[in-house]
Amino acid sequence: MEKSGQVLTRDSVACLQMNLGYACNLSCSHCHVGAGPHRTEEMSQQVMEHCLRFVEQGAVNVVDLTGGAPEMNPHLRYLIKRLRMIGSLEKILLRSNLSILAEADYADLPSFLAENNVEIVASMPCYLKENVTAQRGPGVYEANITVLQELNRIGYGTTGPGLHLVYNPGGDFLPGPQPALEAAYKEHLGERFGITFTSLYTITNMPIGRFRSDLERHGQLQPYLDLLAASFNPDNLARVMCRNMVSVDWQGQVYDCDFNHVLRLRLDVADGYIGNVRADDLIGTAIASGEHCFACTAGAGSSCQGSLSA
Repeated sequence: MEKSGQVLTRDSVACLQMNLGYACNLSCSHCHVGAGPHRTEEMSQQVMEHCLRFVEQGAVNVVDLTGGAPEMNPHLRYLIKRLRMIGSLEKILLRSNLSILAEADYADLPSFLAENNVEIVASMPCYLKENVTAQRGPGVYEANITVLQELNRIGYGTTGPGLHLVYNPGGDFLPGPQPALEAAYKEHLGERFGITFTSLYTITNMPIGRFRSDLERHGQLQPYLDLLAASFNPDNLARVMCRNMVSVDWQGQVYDCDFNHVLRLRLDVADGYIGNVRADDLIGTAIASGEHCFACTAGAGSSCQGSLSA
């Protein structure tokens, strides 16, 4: 940033990303929060109330629900209903691993999400079975296909809310061009399974959490960090997601992004709790950065909504 003569500060707070907890039905090899079936952390309804007040007072446009598997938070439906009552809110995103929606306890959730116009951002690390199995375990690919077909049936990705798939690399390399990958996904999933979707997001693997541990085990951490740094694109600094969003963890602590939350790089505003912070307080504040930020600025850029250049 110094070499490019730029600084990294927050321009606005258009999006609040809420991490609803670390419980998940999967234990994916790339997960930056270390989510899994053994995790019990979950956002309380009280913290949600403070988040709702933040969204309403700050006229926030987008709320992005993530985890873990956000579906496993028992207050999810309550939160979505309350969010839909806020006039300024234009979009609710739910980040899903898809396979959770194949479980009996969540069978009616897709219909609820569609009725409340919740867009689904669905993790689908590849359109090929072998690659998904390597990253997520046996049976996940088949469950994903079944769920995507059901989502199409109720209007997702067709006449109803948006259905966005997420690709992340299976190893220590950058994603390919997003438009080309989207075309490949649509061709393969459409021809083999009759699946349609709105768009594909390509996201670079963050060198934190389980992915970092895996890189360390294989002696690939430093080469990967070098690759990210060598691929730094200063044009991405103007478009990184932290410029117009803030992230809140399951305990209500605020961060520049979900990755900084994992690294405990907390925002230096008030006491850092969402209930004591207003959106206006965050505009113009410096964004905490570290070596992991090269993942967002490398090549075509990466954000929670895909390639920055796209």
